Amino acid sequence: MSITRRSLLLRAPLAAGFLAAGLPSIARSQAASVKIRYLASRGSISPHELAAELGYFKGLGIELENVGYVGGGPESLFALASGSVDLGSAATPAVINSIAGGNDFVAAYPSNGINRQVKSVFYVLEDSPIKSIADIAGKTISVNTLGAHLDYTVREALHGVGLPPDAAKLVVVPGPQLEQTLRSKQVDIAGLGYWQATFAGQLVANGGVRGIFNDTDVLGDIAGGFVVLRRDFITANPDAARNFVEQSARASDWSRQNPDEARKVLADVLDKRGENGELARYWTGFGLREKAAVTDRDVDFWVSILERDGRLPKGKLKAADILYRPGETKTN
Repeated sequence: MSITRRSLLLRAPLAAGFLAAGLPSIARSQAASVKIRYLASRGSISPHELAAELGYFKGLGIELENVGYVGGGPESLFALASGSVDLGSAATPAVINSIAGGNDFVAAYPSNGINRQVKSVFYVLEDSPIKSIADIAGKTISVNTLGAHLDYTVREALHGVGLPPDAAKLVVVPGPQLEQTLRSKQVDIAGLGYWQATFAGQLVANGGVRGIFNDTDVLGDIAGGFVVLRRDFITANPDAARNFVEQSARASDWSRQNPDEARKVLADVLDKRGENGELARYWTGFGLREKAAVTDRDVDFWVSILERDGRLPKGKLKAADILYRPGETKTN
């Protein structure tokens, strides 16, 4: 994303967060009809997209509209800030940065989590001399976008071995081109995010690669990012917003309980988009806790890192400022 677009992204009033876990049900007959525009991610699906496919929004007056593809979280947040879409999805540090800068955003629910089953992996070719995180200094790493999850994971990985956060060179490569770019040696390392499990699965199945490290090695079990809404949207559509996050969390739980069926749904979605539905067999799930619950660490971990690196004024934000819990009174 250009400097101009990034600066535009950081100009709007501050907002609190909005959590899915524990939300009470809203009477279906009371829901007004609301259209929620969003951008899809190639090779993947979000819990709210799955909820729509499962019919969870029927009778709730919620209609999802896919208005295109997104290259990464910062682009998604820019579209949300500009009003081009009604929801965005980005890595936690990107969400924190945009809220700290003034965006009137609300953390609706965690879009993905990372754990032993669902994780981002950084791959090299089998004959690469790169063996560890310390070896990535001076190397070129492909990521889906700058300023998002893979970017910050690399920075923290380098910091953990005593290297400057910019010791490696990051280049932006779209998901469908990641494998070709690595195999043709245009990059030394290919970073495949937890949301790109379909592409990672195909890469590994084709052989000749190995993982160097993954984001759980660096970050532990944590929410990978959040779906965000604008405060004015929630204010204007409180029932729709509450139902949206509740049913998205419900879909996440269903996918964990029915992984094979979830992959079939993803295959149908990819086919309808004109993508390769066969890649759905590599999908590893959302990695979310029950009811898409979050912990303070999901946010405060990144707040402390951004403060440490001088990217966020100390004490400006904490989890309680970003995550809204029903029953609590929040003032800005």
